[in-house]
Amino acid sequence: MLDSDYTQRFLFDDTDVRGEWVGLERSYVEVLAKHPYPEPVAQLLGELLAAAALLVGTLKFDGLLVLQARSAGAVPLLMVECSSEREVRGIARYHEEQLTPGATLAELMPEGVLAMTIDPANGQRYQGIVALDGIDLADSLSNYFASSEQLPTRFWLNADGRRACGLLLQQLPANRIRDGEAREASWQHLRTLADTLTAEELLGLNTETLLHRLYHEEQVRLFDPRPIRFHCSCSRERSAKALISLGQHDAEQLLGEQGGSVTIDCQFCNQKYRFDAADVTQLFAGAGIEGPSGTRH
Repeated sequence: MLDSDYTQRFLFDDTDVRGEWVGLERSYVEVLAKHPYPEPVAQLLGELLAAAALLVGTLKFDGLLVLQARSAGAVPLLMVECSSEREVRGIARYHEEQLTPGATLAELMPEGVLAMTIDPANGQRYQGIVALDGIDLADSLSNYFASSEQLPTRFWLNADGRRACGLLLQQLPANRIRDGEAREASWQHLRTLADTLTAEELLGLNTETLLHRLYHEEQVRLFDPRPIRFHCSCSRERSAKALISLGQHDAEQLLGEQGGSVTIDCQFCNQKYRFDAADVTQLFAGAGIEGPSGTRH
């Protein structure tokens, strides 16, 4: 039986277009379990999680993809990370008193910007930024690709607090169809069919059924699914490095202010890492993180 969380790539054999589908259930629920997000925030975060998983499927790299949306409104921050190993995590910040039922993206995130960062394990870090000026996140992401001289790419995203799903279509360099007008007509045809998708279909159908419903007259080749899971990359070692970055004087001052121990919280998963005076002394002596404190998480 196919797991509930996976991405699946497909190709149109008669044209230069590829696609990716994603369904997130368990991983999405695990992200939401870490924080009690209201419905509109949970929906936006789910859509961004789905988008990140779709994008990783189009990239050939070993590293981390980060999508970060910021605004001056009720939802000042959405942040999602997806590794090349398809491990996802996400977080949102919101002002509950400013949330209104049925609010649009523009109303929830006015003056919003979306940053996409590709951080490879080896190689140069890349970041692109675009305004959140679409009618929804899918439209804004599509606008990002339209304005960045990359391959034309369209997104369809939806989330309901239980499941987050998405579809991506991307036009490839000319190979099977070289005539410009014919390429554009084919691309427009496939996009128009995808535009008929309802939220219920996107959230409720598996890849094979959805593609048959949309493209039963096309030659579609479906590849094996790739599993996705929730995983938080925080660790005691990373927290120790953050403490060291403060400098010994400030770290010791923080110890005094917090009653003899410093606790570093992971904003993504709520894990807490505690360092006492002996730990801090050991860290700045260069002895590492294994040491005298009896508290380990």
